[in-house]
Amino acid sequence: MVKVLIPSGALGLNYDKVALRRGVAAKPDIIVVDGGSTDSGPAYLGQGVSKYARSSTKIEWAGLMEARAQAGVPLVIGTAGTCGADTAVDWMLDITREIAAEQGTPLKIAVLYSGQDKTDIANALTEGRVQPLGNAPDISETIIQDCTHIVALAGAEQITAALDTGADIVIAGRTTDTAIIAALPLQKGCHAGGAWHGAKIGECGALCATNPQSGVILVDFDAEGFTVTPLADGAHASPHTVSAHMLYENADPFILYEPGGHLDVTQAKYAAIDKTSVRVMGSQWVPSETYTVKLEGACPAGFQVVLMALLRDRRYVESAQIWADDIVAKCRAKAADRLRTDDFTIEIRLIGQNASFGSLETRRSEAVEIGVLAMVTAPTEALALEIGKMLNPYLLHHPLTPDEEQPTFAFPYSPAEMPRGQIYRFALNHVLTLDDPMDAFRIEVHDVG
Repeated sequence: MVKVLIPSGALGLNYDKVALRRGVAAKPDIIVVDGGSTDSGPAYLGQGVSKYARSSTKIEWAGLMEARAQAGVPLVIGTAGTCGADTAVDWMLDITREIAAEQGTPLKIAVLYSGQDKTDIANALTEGRVQPLGNAPDISETIIQDCTHIVALAGAEQITAALDTGADIVIAGRTTDTAIIAALPLQKGCHAGGAWHGAKIGECGALCATNPQSGVILVDFDAEGFTVTPLADGAHASPHTVSAHMLYENADPFILYEPGGHLDVTQAKYAAIDKTSVRVMGSQWVPSETYTVKLEGACPAGFQVVLMALLRDRRYVESAQIWADDIVAKCRAKAADRLRTDDFTIEIRLIGQNASFGSLETRRSEAVEIGVLAMVTAPTEALALEIGKMLNPYLLHHPLTPDEEQPTFAFPYSPAEMPRGQIYRFALNHVLTLDDPMDAFRIEVHDVG
């Protein structure tokens, strides 16, 4: 049996300290926590930085380092620094060194890097070893070279290699959410289907239970399956809450693709052991003929300036989309004529009406007030700001019809134009075929203290 203690869905989201102590008392074999994802968009990968505050990261990581010392087991973080880029991994390593010095604890730290050399990926594309996933953007050597950071998602094999160094702490670059949890159970001979399924259920901590914000859960893996137990007061797992997590961030609730194969939970059976714990068996791991890892890359997508205005007049609220479309058309034409370029975009999102889904929105309701979020994107910050200033008077005074009195709307701040600087877009949603799982990764070991 292998016990995996998971403090939270991601470092930086906090965790229940009482529940963490219960987890340590349960004598886990390893403590693992996720460090990030692509949930918050491409900018963090593009810049190679974390979305979480350093102060919060340090406080929470220090608590987990103390728990690791008490339990005497390895501590693993995957997708360090939100994006898993090498710069973010080094940021996490610096924090770890700082905490180790303050705690006076000697440590062996294994650092697993997932960053990819752009020339290597371009060559792999030429050799046919880079293939698109569903709805992947078109790529070329030029696009690959334009990426500021490219990462490969490590699987269980790479985490196992890092653990094999005898490290007290493993700081991993970009990994699948499940790999850091599944690695040790797989290494110790637990049921492969159960290892991957339990890892999927445990990836977001107590999200698979009631009181999901409490974070801390314990997953017991064995030769037949796994058992999940939330550890916070008021947190309960049930067959419903556990099975439902296969729907989370997954296109198919029965199939989950990982490096080296896929998980099939079609035959999985969920049974409540008591009011808190759930036992799962019947999951199957299906190995693939080739070993592939997912690639993620982000590249610059211009500079952006945003403006916001507020509409409260009922007539304008009811006709906000017509009003917005007219502003975009008129300002686009003016900017193209006066600046002699069409290399820019103007977008207006109506917050409170259709900001999330746009024309795909199906739930309509009568709004009292609408926030108008305008975004100007251009190749340079100066051009984006110039067009933003052209857009300003439209958002402040543009009438619905030519003959009516000129209206005045509200800007919530001044100046209305807010430069966002360089923005990024995801450029890769592909897989890379490897002859050996470690071909795209490297490990460094550091002795601290």
